Amino acid sequence: MNRSFRDIVTKAFPGREQGADLLLWLAITVPVFLANESSEVGQPPGLPLPWARIAAVPLLALAVAVGRRRPVVAAAVPVGLALAVTPELYTDTFMVPQLLLAFLLGRRTAGMRPGLLFFAGVCLAGLVTVNLTPGRTLADWLSLVTTAVTNILLPWLAGRYVRQHDGLVRSGWELAQRLEREQSLIGERMRLVERSRIAGDMHDSLGHELSLIALSAAALQVHPGLDESARQAAAELRGSAARSTERLREIIGVLREDGESAPVLPSGDTVAALVERAAASGMAVTLHGELGPLPPMADRAAYRVVQEALTNATKHAPGAAVTVRLGTDHASGEAEVIVVNAAPPAGPLPAALPGEACGGYGLISLDERVRLAGGMLWARPADGGFAVTARLPLTAGAAATPPDSQRELALARRKVRRRVIDAIWMPIAAATALMLLTSGYDLYTAHRSVLDAGVYTGLRVGQSLASLGSRLPAYQVNDGGRPRGAPADPRGADECRFYRIRASSPSPAYRLCFTGGRLSHKDEVPTVRR
Repeated sequence: MNRSFRDIVTKAFPGREQGADLLLWLAITVPVFLANESSEVGQPPGLPLPWARIAAVPLLALAVAVGRRRPVVAAAVPVGLALAVTPELYTDTFMVPQLLLAFLLGRRTAGMRPGLLFFAGVCLAGLVTVNLTPGRTLADWLSLVTTAVTNILLPWLAGRYVRQHDGLVRSGWELAQRLEREQSLIGERMRLVERSRIAGDMHDSLGHELSLIALSAAALQVHPGLDESARQAAAELRGSAARSTERLREIIGVLREDGESAPVLPSGDTVAALVERAAASGMAVTLHGELGPLPPMADRAAYRVVQEALTNATKHAPGAAVTVRLGTDHASGEAEVIVVNAAPPAGPLPAALPGEACGGYGLISLDERVRLAGGMLWARPADGGFAVTARLPLTAGAAATPPDSQRELALARRKVRRRVIDAIWMPIAAATALMLLTSGYDLYTAHRSVLDAGVYTGLRVGQSLASLGSRLPAYQVNDGGRPRGAPADPRGADECRFYRIRASSPSPAYRLCFTGGRLSHKDEVPTVRR
């Protein structure tokens, strides 16, 4: 119960990780050579595809080799190869490596920051690449962002979901282990309860009867009508009752838990006195703050928290400095008890061997006591040491907090809901941002691609393109590409440019055709919005 299924498989098959890495390398390398080369036709000059495929073999092997320790570096390798082939990032050749390594990036990183920064870095690198590539426009960068959302962001979110699922499974195994210990503790507790019942029954019955016998014997001993022999018999009877009472005390001591001595401290012992005795015994413990008046249950729970924490520090971190902090927060109506021990000077104690007794019952019992007092308990490692924190109500009658297992289950459910919300809103936000960018870009280019009617009328066939450059708009219809629905270019024309007549509509459009660098044809033509 104390090992996950993955740990068992890993120990049963020592080379499992190496085999998985080899399969991953094959899974991301083989599709590079199986992709259809026709999907790359029309791409601008960059790293030739055959050379990119050859370079992919060692680079993807390197990505797999460092992927477990540096998942961001691994995910960046296919992205860099794709950008070397096309500034738009979209290429069938490196799509599978991008998807799988982006998924593993989400699977192998705990926080959201690495994935989001990687996505932003890819978009920024794409913007730089587009600006440095001749013939590319902002539309190509928007295409890159769309590809990054599909090939990087969404697989990364899927990997994060799988990581969360595995974390919940591990938490479930740990919770099952704790429940098993608690079940064992319940059995021990029932035995102690039965011992206490027996002791109580004996105290109530035998103690009362023996007290009556001793009282009657004392009365007979001093009765004036008895002779000396009768008084002697009464004295012997009174002594026998006293001895029986002492025997009863011994029996009750036997009924206590094994190794537990009879209480020698007063029931009203304080935390300050407890810490003072611990310091007098040689423990490096300091006390800060104090507790105000607490209900009896909460007061005893606070005392037990400090007592158990000091005991555990002595047992598991001998020689370590211990700090006890007490405080009262009237705003929240709670008192806080914090006991923190530093790392032991001699290092952590060796782990228990198989078959040796395992602790943990003290904290479980302590958690139950704090819970019944209406508070909550946290116990966790802290800076090489250990910290125990309890929050207890200042008023009596506070409802008991849910058991630790229920609190952890509720916390796990909240985490799952938060991750599901992240998996929903992040693609929606990315798609919305992309839509706004695209719409803004279209609106911007629409106004920057309008050719003024007066300028068009003033154009004369035979004018050079160089002389017209300052009079023509910065953008064209369809970002310089040939608009759909436009008629065929005039015969002999080297280049035709299309400009909007109105920003609100791309059709009709002005067409300017050049032959030998001079304007040879101009007219209005119909186009179709892409």
